[in-house]
Amino acid sequence: MHPLFKSLPQAAVIAMIHVPALPGTPTSRRSVRQIADQAAGEARLLAAAGVDALMIENMHDAPYVNAPHGPEITAAMTRAALAVRAAAPKLPLGVQVLSLGTREALAIALASDANFIRAENFVFSHVADEGLMPEAQAGPLLRYRRQIGADHIAILADIQKKHASHALTADLPISELAHAAEFFRADGLIVTGLATGRPASLSDLRSVAGATPLPVLVGSGVAPASVAELAGIARAFIVGSAIKRGGHWARDPDPARVRELTRAVARARR
Repeated sequence: MHPLFKSLPQAAVIAMIHVPALPGTPTSRRSVRQIADQAAGEARLLAAAGVDALMIENMHDAPYVNAPHGPEITAAMTRAALAVRAAAPKLPLGVQVLSLGTREALAIALASDANFIRAENFVFSHVADEGLMPEAQAGPLLRYRRQIGADHIAILADIQKKHASHALTADLPISELAHAAEFFRADGLIVTGLATGRPASLSDLRSVAGATPLPVLVGSGVAPASVAELAGIARAFIVGSAIKRGGHWARDPDPARVRELTRAVARARR
């Protein structure tokens, strides 16, 4: 098991920080300093509310383009990651760069002393709303991780990424996708619903958890009412929508909703 999971409690809450739109993207309105300051403020709020880890993601950059990404994206995300690290130094930190920006995420994580990245399209191919993702990323990504001396940074791999069609792999049960990701040396496996905020299938979670000894994470749709059932299957929850005002991913964090979720998780652990 990767050391990341030894530092996290069972049913850990990994809270998403959706950084404001980055320079050059369609809805970009803020300076890099303002982006970093907002990310740091959210990190302090989430840490005070009792989450177990943080992850930054550039979800406001929609519509997304596939990697490689411009240096302005990597630079701005690195500054945001450093600000979050300074604001919540005791919490594990992860990075995701949309879309397919796993090399960028790994470089950002290395520069900011982050602990993990989230990798789309780690194994097999997908047809996503960003377009065709034809090449599995595992081989090039793990070679790059070794090349830059970042083997200590965990790679958490989506099994069937959200916002995508899985017709190309429809003849394979999700357990076989999990086996492939384990064979290709993922450090943890993420199971999601069809889209942001939608619950993951319990049967999918059980199939993946039963197929591999790797830690399984729920990547979408976690809510206070569902954590008791999920806690017996999943090692961690990646949570975005449920902790935002009105339950919408694009809004600011709601301290009351964060505390409601962390209390529900605490009860589930007992």
